[in-house]
Amino acid sequence: MKLAITGGTGFVGRHLITLALAKKHEVRALARSPQPPMAGVEWIEGAIDPARNLDQLVDGADAVIHVAGAINAPDRAAFAACNIEGTAAMLTAAQDAGVARFVHVSSLAAREPALSDYGWSKAEAERRVESSGSDWTIIRPPAVYGPGDREMLELFRMAARGFLVVPPEGRVSVIEVSDLCRLLLACARQDGLRKVFEVDDGTVRGLTHRELALALGEAVGRRVSIVRAPALLLRAASLVDQMVRGKKAKLTSDRVRYFCHPDWVSRRSMSPPVRLWKPRVGTVDGLRATAKAYRAAGWL
Repeated sequence: MKLAITGGTGFVGRHLITLALAKKHEVRALARSPQPPMAGVEWIEGAIDPARNLDQLVDGADAVIHVAGAINAPDRAAFAACNIEGTAAMLTAAQDAGVARFVHVSSLAAREPALSDYGWSKAEAERRVESSGSDWTIIRPPAVYGPGDREMLELFRMAARGFLVVPPEGRVSVIEVSDLCRLLLACARQDGLRKVFEVDDGTVRGLTHRELALALGEAVGRRVSIVRAPALLLRAASLVDQMVRGKKAKLTSDRVRYFCHPDWVSRRSMSPPVRLWKPRVGTVDGLRATAKAYRAAGWL
């Protein structure tokens, strides 16, 4: 297939491109700035926010895989510009070019739009996709990890120091990046699959925060002490982070509300059919391989 991919310079996007090339697909990928040449990839310098050169990205494509999006932003308007208007711009470009197949990467956060600006923006983006008239599939991943990921890197670093700070009681699902990318490619080939899927690594009922912390300790070869941080403390920490780093703050109040929600477990009733896809990478094996990759890169 000829694939048009957004978010190709990000963590998931880079893994997706690598897998697509291994499957002999042709890849055209969007990037805000010039990229080093990569065999089999045509880089299109452009953006979804604001829309730039999207017509070049989708021209002649068989399918769009829309990965790009903001997971952290200083305010609601910034989330809207990237996640909602950026998705709408991609849909318009695909339709204008006659590309019907549209695979959209959303988030479990979309099922709780009142909880955070991020979740609201992902839910609104889903609505744009569903009402577009495109031949769409929406994927809601939970926390995605794997080699090259910097979002969960600090958790591995804490575990390597022998402790982990976790939110209040709750359960989460996770998925290793190669499993997610296999699903995205599988959906790109499935015409008429107008479904919203919630995915994970196959761990039924997900993991408690304590279980995830222990698994991270096992992955880095350390016994970890678990420090449970109440929501009030996390909110205070977010204020400090925003005062120190301003718009570059990582622990925003929006993310604190997300972290403190008790149920980020993917629902079995919304899993993809087994004939289409099933996860291959279990939690412990995936976390160990990720820790090994971090060490090889000098990150851990």
